[in-house]
Parts: sequence; C-alpha cells; structure tokens
Amino acid sequence: MHKIIRLEHLGIAADNLDQANALFAALLGKSHYKIEEVESEHVSTSFFQTGESKVELLEATSPDSAIAKYVEKRGQGIHHVAFEVEDIHASMQHLKEKGFQLLNDEPKRGADNKLICFIHPKSAGGVLVELCQEFKAADE
Repeated sequence: MHKIIRLEHLGIAADNLDQANALFAALLGKSHYKIEEVESEHVSTSFFQTGESKVELLEATSPDSAIAKYVEKRGQGIHHVAFEVEDIHASMQHLKEKGFQLLNDEPKRGADNKLICFIHPKSAGGVLVELCQEFKAADE
C-alpha cells in the first residue's frame, strides 16, 4: 500500500557546501548534524534537522553529477522535495500504475540511511520528487 508518512526533507543545491552550511546555520540557528558523501550520486550532503523534517544541502563532487548540471543551468536553490513512505516498493508500484515516471526501477541507497527513488519532474508538475524509506539491513 502506498502511504506517505511525512515531508522528509527539502533538497537544496549549493555550489559551495561550506558556505551553504554557514548560511543555513545562521538562518536556522543551529549547526548541521551530518555531512555525508553519496558516491553513486556524485554529491556531498549536509543535513539540518528542522522539527519533523530536514533540510539537505547538496554539493556536486563531479562535474558530471546531476547537482553540478542543475547548478550550472538554474543556479543554487531548491532541487527536490522528499517524502518518507511506509513501503518504498509499494509506493513505486502504485505511482507507476498511476502514470508517474520513475527515474529508477528499483530503490537505491541514498544519504542519511535511506532507500530512495526519484519521480521525474515532467510527471510531477515540474517538481523533482524523492521517495525515501529508512534503510534496514533486511533490505539488502
């Protein structure tokens, strides 16, 4: 069954993670709680907890990464919105049946101990949507 639990995070593309961390620390009144590199996506990420949700800052680690291309084309700013789902496989199947275009056929490992899948903006009102579910060892 497809069930969205909550807004998990907003992904914000940055051209300099150190500067973005300083900016958001000043804005939110707290420091990030984690920096993590996601080699498969060619990004470094930084997370800020904001109540029930998070802000994820993303900096490209390769000029070929989606974040590098995004920043080059659109500049820094909101890159995606992520929703935590109860069962990522069921959600992917449900949304695919509803006509949404998924960018991957199977969930993959993402930052912050999550399984993730992206929905193409062309099928989601111009918004890049990420589905995520807490990764458990049984998911491997």
